Amino acid sequence: MNTLIEKYNIPCPRYTSYPTVPNWKQIPMGEEEWLQSVRQNLAHFKQNKTAVYIHLPFCESMCTFCGCHKRITKNHGVEGGYVDALLNEWQIYSDQFLLHIDDLHLGGGTPTFFSMEQLDRLLGKILGKQKGQLDDCNFSFEGHPNHTKKEHLEGLYKWGFRRVSFGIQDYDQTVQKAIHRFQSFEQVQQVHELAKKIGYKSISHDLVYGLPKQNWQGFKRSIELTLQLRPDRVSLYSYAHVPWIKGNGQRGFDESDLPDNHEKRALYEGARELFLDAGYIEIGMDHFALPHDDLAIALKNKSLHRNFMGYTVQENNLLIGLGASSISDSYFAFAQNEKKVETYQELALQGQVPIVKGHLLSAQDQQIRRNILDLMCQYESELPSDPELTANIRKQLEELKEDGLILIEDGKVRVLEEGEAFVRNVCRAFDQYIDHSQIDNQTYSKAI
Repeated sequence: MNTLIEKYNIPCPRYTSYPTVPNWKQIPMGEEEWLQSVRQNLAHFKQNKTAVYIHLPFCESMCTFCGCHKRITKNHGVEGGYVDALLNEWQIYSDQFLLHIDDLHLGGGTPTFFSMEQLDRLLGKILGKQKGQLDDCNFSFEGHPNHTKKEHLEGLYKWGFRRVSFGIQDYDQTVQKAIHRFQSFEQVQQVHELAKKIGYKSISHDLVYGLPKQNWQGFKRSIELTLQLRPDRVSLYSYAHVPWIKGNGQRGFDESDLPDNHEKRALYEGARELFLDAGYIEIGMDHFALPHDDLAIALKNKSLHRNFMGYTVQENNLLIGLGASSISDSYFAFAQNEKKVETYQELALQGQVPIVKGHLLSAQDQQIRRNILDLMCQYESELPSDPELTANIRKQLEELKEDGLILIEDGKVRVLEEGEAFVRNVCRAFDQYIDHSQIDNQTYSKAI
């Protein structure tokens, strides 16, 4: 395994989209061009079920491991103007399209930075027309254990939210100091048990492996504490060290503080063993769920889906991203909003769709996207029907096959158990935008 890790731990996309954002072609993308792709979606699929992601970027302090688009401030006076911009942006869509939101996620940043009063104002406008029709919806939010109050949990529950994800990362105090993210087990336990008491049916804990100062003894303790609370889901994310993209926010420690390739993988494998022994089911490349959870059921039913929000139980063909840096997906096109908060607000308040770049998917893009989605969710995929394209993909898969990581037969690629750690490399072989001769591209984080 160590030899394979050295060989395949190369820069590689995480494939929350295909093509990945660095390879998008429409820069800038026109507003009408994007809206036309939404019309195309509604006409093609003949249904209006929509997923919505709302990016709430504010945090009170900087976590040095974070790769998200965020704004650090303790000034809560920023909430109102940002909500105004979000509502203006949503109005553009609701004026033109009859959309039914059945999948909604509040991400960040720290969504619970916002008061429940402002969240009520936001959700009242966006979900107002669906009041009384929220029972079958899949609504979730990210909660910082230190900033998620009882009024957040109760207020969002009333709007139909039934899933909450708490960012833990690691309980070890040395690691917490290195990443500037502090919360005790007791704080997490309090908010976890409160969410459970209120009625949330899926409580998730986010952990990160590969963080600075992390070692197995400390991380094992974090896993054991997590298992005491037994969340319905666990996200076990690989730390993406990309300081050349995220700047000083990921320079709060020395390179020597990071676990090496083998130590990092050992952290995952050790955690994986503990979760499997505790009855969790492994989902894709970085999630675990108890058998009763919708994510585990979707895996069993082969209905698991993956989009910009991660693994999900619903395959919506239309995703509208609201807020600074948010990404939208109309199936036929991708679009990303302006990242800078002030510029985003200015554009949205002027009644413009605040997108700055995008990509119109070709027929080949759509084919490869399906292949990568199947690999990420089911560890297998049919090869494309195009002989020339398939020949090129087979060439890139050859080493993975020789190393016993995949099986190719009957026109299908299947990732073997030994190859699951390298699924991003398998997806990379399908990628028609990557220069496969270049393995030191700093655009992406490492694969393992």
